[in-house]
Amino acid sequence: MRAALERAAAGDTIYLHPGTYREGNIVIRKPISVFGVGGPILDGEGKYEQLTLSGNAIRIRGLRFRRTGYSSMNDNAAIGVIDARNVLIEENVIENGYFAIHCANTHMGVIRKNVVLGNARTEQTSGNGIHLWKCSNMLVEKNQVSGHRDGIYFEFVTHSVIRDNSSRGNIRYGLHFMFSNNDTYLDNDFGLNGAGVAVMYSHHVLMQGNRFQQNWGPSAYGLLLKEISDAEILKNHFADNTAAILMESTNRIQVWGNVFRSNGWALRISASCNENAVHHNNFFANTFDVATNGSLMLNRFYCNYWDKYDGYDRNRDGYGDVPYHPVSLYSMVIEQNPQAVILMRSFMVTLLDKAEKAVPSLTPEQMADDRPLLKSLPL
Repeated sequence: MRAALERAAAGDTIYLHPGTYREGNIVIRKPISVFGVGGPILDGEGKYEQLTLSGNAIRIRGLRFRRTGYSSMNDNAAIGVIDARNVLIEENVIENGYFAIHCANTHMGVIRKNVVLGNARTEQTSGNGIHLWKCSNMLVEKNQVSGHRDGIYFEFVTHSVIRDNSSRGNIRYGLHFMFSNNDTYLDNDFGLNGAGVAVMYSHHVLMQGNRFQQNWGPSAYGLLLKEISDAEILKNHFADNTAAILMESTNRIQVWGNVFRSNGWALRISASCNENAVHHNNFFANTFDVATNGSLMLNRFYCNYWDKYDGYDRNRDGYGDVPYHPVSLYSMVIEQNPQAVILMRSFMVTLLDKAEKAVPSLTPEQMADDRPLLKSLPL
């Protein structure tokens, strides 16, 4: 491959035929295409980054990468992209890589339909599947990522889209998202990851149509929101997570059109959250619908369906006549004393919650849905 690259002119296409290529780190700076025919293998021998792309209009398709070299000093990747534009990385298979695809200072690129299979054992000795740093106008679409530290990682990435990916079985996060504004992620599948998905220190993020499933563990959640603002979370499905959404220091978030089913906590909203709105969602079979760690609540709940609501609708307008208070007294006790979870399903807890419903005193009075729905929404 190296010899063909040296002879290629700008705009040429190199067709790489079946075989195993052990040529160390190959650097591509010309605007050329490299297409695999029959699944050629680039073997890093556990020592090297296989491809480094730098420049404009480089396309890589149909290659197989194995045994990318591990380094405690460098972010070695099967495909490293630096200072590039209009790069296409498509339909490749990357196995047992350190980092699989690593992009830095890259703009207007597409990463599509790649299969990334890692075998990470610890966070310290593993890299991320698809890692973007200081990029803009990127599309990450229809990739399958598993077995890495973070499946997909965004840091200082703007005006980009993560769409229709599967990121499952990663050690830490299915998606880790930091200092990245005006981004969108749509229709992704995040499940069986160590902690779930984390969106931090960002603003104007759209999260729509994603599936957060089976993220279980003492510190696990489907989605962590930390210090983000002016975002929208809509039409997602949260099922079988320890906590579906954990919100810390978030402001002006719209949470609507979502389904929360069979989670430990559907929503954990800290007292540092302000001006968020939770409306037109369905809550089914969650152990706790909502929990908070404070008594002052500056967020709004309205027009949600709660399966635990036992109020009535005398005028038959579809809304309950009595407000629903989603925070139970027992959930407040657990927030202060986590060991109290051992009393779950006990008769004492039942009495506590019944007493709190009759004479509310300890749960946040402002955290109430004044217009709870009597029937679930068709979401």
